[in-house]
Amino acid sequence: MFLFEQEAQIGDDRQDLLEILRMRFGAIPPSLEEQLYQLQDYATLERLILVAANAPTLQVFIEEVNEGNDSFKIVGDRFNPLQQLYEKGDKDEK
Repeated sequence: MFLFEQEAQIGDDRQDLLEILRMRFGAIPPSLEEQLYQLQDYATLERLILVAANAPTLQVFIEEVNEGNDSFKIVGDRFNPLQQLYEKGDKDEK
């Protein structure tokens, strides 16, 4: 892959990531947006797209971003996008 193609792909993935975050969580903090614009690693952006799609809260996503490039586990209730609905249902039943 040529360098300009890779840069374009990274830019596209970054925009996709930001759009997923906005769709799921609304406005995102400018500091987080700036942090995401600093990312230049394709694999990290791909992983964060999966995290953004599965994290139940923006805070969980931010924690995962701060874990760095070595983090790769996206399992358990921590990454269940429906977790808040389950928690809300439990409260409603009580």
